[in-house]
Amino acid sequence: MHKISTYFFVGLLSLCLATCNSKDGKPDDKSAIKEGEKKAAKATLVTVTKVSNQAVETTQIAIGTLEGLISPTVAAEVSARVLKFHVVTGEQVKQGQLIATLDASDFGMQRSEQQAEIGRIQAQIDNQVKIVERNQVLVNKNFISKNAVDNDISQQKVLQQQLAAARARAGTINHDSNKTRVVAPVSGVVEKRLVSQGEFVRIGDPIVQIVSRQRLRAHLPFPEQIAAQFKAGLKVRLTTPTSDKAVETTIHELKPMVTEGSRSIDIIADIPDGAPGWQPGASVTGTVILGKSAAAMMIPEQSLILRPAGEVVYVVRDNMAYQAVVKAGLRQNGLIEIIEGLQEKDVIVVDGAGFLTDKTLVKVATTK
Repeated sequence: MHKISTYFFVGLLSLCLATCNSKDGKPDDKSAIKEGEKKAAKATLVTVTKVSNQAVETTQIAIGTLEGLISPTVAAEVSARVLKFHVVTGEQVKQGQLIATLDASDFGMQRSEQQAEIGRIQAQIDNQVKIVERNQVLVNKNFISKNAVDNDISQQKVLQQQLAAARARAGTINHDSNKTRVVAPVSGVVEKRLVSQGEFVRIGDPIVQIVSRQRLRAHLPFPEQIAAQFKAGLKVRLTTPTSDKAVETTIHELKPMVTEGSRSIDIIADIPDGAPGWQPGASVTGTVILGKSAAAMMIPEQSLILRPAGEVVYVVRDNMAYQAVVKAGLRQNGLIEIIEGLQEKDVIVVDGAGFLTDKTLVKVATTK
């Protein structure tokens, strides 16, 4: 019994010593690993970038429309019935291509009538020539007076003028007859047909509208408050949803009057010929380049966060994010100019900046 009590006391003493060593001494390896994992879990995962100076353009952007400078409406030049259309809406046509055919039967009858009139006058002239020749012989023999011959010669000249008028009239009929073939005045696309087949049209009635892409013009409305910044000759960068090709041109002119409804100024820029996919009537985004700065400190827009202290950026040093109050300037193309508050080559937070506060532990994500 005494021996058992001694063993129990020794075991209890060993247990107490082991407990004291675990509390007062250094923790074992497993405890250290768990503690490090807890601290690492508290760090916010972020991406970073280095601040650097870069050239930046000062621009103004507006959305306008494209105007086709060559968009003729083909009208009838003679009064006739539409016999046949040779094109459909949306079809590409070339200059001089046949669009429609009008009824030319009336002109055929007029031509026949005029040819008969020409023949009648020509016969009168032939007869009058013979009369003049015969009377001239009689005058030479003093059988009739010279006044009679003069009257015959005048009558011959009258008939000759009538013949010339008749032939001119025949030329007009032939010319009008050719107008029954309606052709495209320019190359382009058939926008719409304005009459139906079999319909009677008069001179000036519209038949077909053609839209040409040869000459386009962009109209860009800008607020009147910034009108003084623009002038003819400034570079303009244009894009349109109907084409993946951007176009660079210059301001052609500024409309002198402010638009009454929108209180905007109309800036006009011409599109170079041959721009693929550019269509009249489409919207156009115009970026007017007012100037260019050789060096500006630009950062991604998601790096700038609004806090009670103002606009801030988080600078990373030794895995710690420090809040820096900054002054922002120009904003364009997803970048923001920083005028004050940062230094070149500062490492700043990009993704994850909205979850940070001053002196927050961060973990920088590595890119593969």
